[in-house]
Amino acid sequence: MKYMLLINAGAVDENGGAAECTVEDWMLYDKQVRDAGILVSGESLADLVTATTVRVDRNGAPTVTDGPFAETREVLGGFYVIDVPDLDVALDWAARCPGARGSGSVVVRPVATFGD
Repeated sequence: MKYMLLINAGAVDENGGAAECTVEDWMLYDKQVRDAGILVSGESLADLVTATTVRVDRNGAPTVTDGPFAETREVLGGFYVIDVPDLDVALDWAARCPGARGSGSVVVRPVATFGD
């Protein structure tokens, strides 16, 4: 079953990365996921200041603004999609993720399937 691991940083460093783990931590985790043969896809997101938000009102008119302007202290930093047997295995991989350390978190969600 496929699961998405949404990586949220609670604190970011001066380069916009997760403050509580190193590049080497991420490289090791990425290698482990690849070597385990469970990686479907994954990406790190560009700096938050590059984000653009689109909202469409009831009349269908879009409003485009710079930035996400989310009322949260967490910043979505990237994701992995993994293919593992069940939720328990997905949760184990989420717990190993450097992004889950300290003030960070990893949200685990099953990927929906809509038939063949």
